Amino acid sequence: MELILKQDVQNLGFKDDIVTVKPGYGRNFLIPQGFAVLATSSAKKVLAENLKQKAHKEAKIVADARALAETLKALDIKISAKAGGEKLFGSITNADIAQILEKNGQSIDRKFITSGVVKRIGKYTATVRLHRDVIVELPYEIVAEQA
Repeated sequence: MELILKQDVQNLGFKDDIVTVKPGYGRNFLIPQGFAVLATSSAKKVLAENLKQKAHKEAKIVADARALAETLKALDIKISAKAGGEKLFGSITNADIAQILEKNGQSIDRKFITSGVVKRIGKYTATVRLHRDVIVELPYEIVAEQA
């Protein structure tokens, strides 16, 4: 079953992509939730026309995302957390990294940050998706909080 995505769906595709999925997944989840529509011939023609019109705007958005990526690479992120030896009391997640970026003046939604759950002191990298074409590796360090 071919569908046109109306918004980004994780592990499937981005907005305005034409994807092929199993019929049950499309009929029972994607279409009722409003994530996709059927890819009929007329819908494909409308999509092609819309993509042609969006191409110029998309170039500016990608340029802005690349500029933001350079800014993020320049940041030196250190997260202090309570720890006993090498092990943290609790964990560091995507939300914590988003909060640190917010303090540094970069507003990025935690949905677009992928780092996993970190439970030890050390240096790590998080993947930040700023745009479908712009993905940046963000290095950060977790240090023990001083009493």
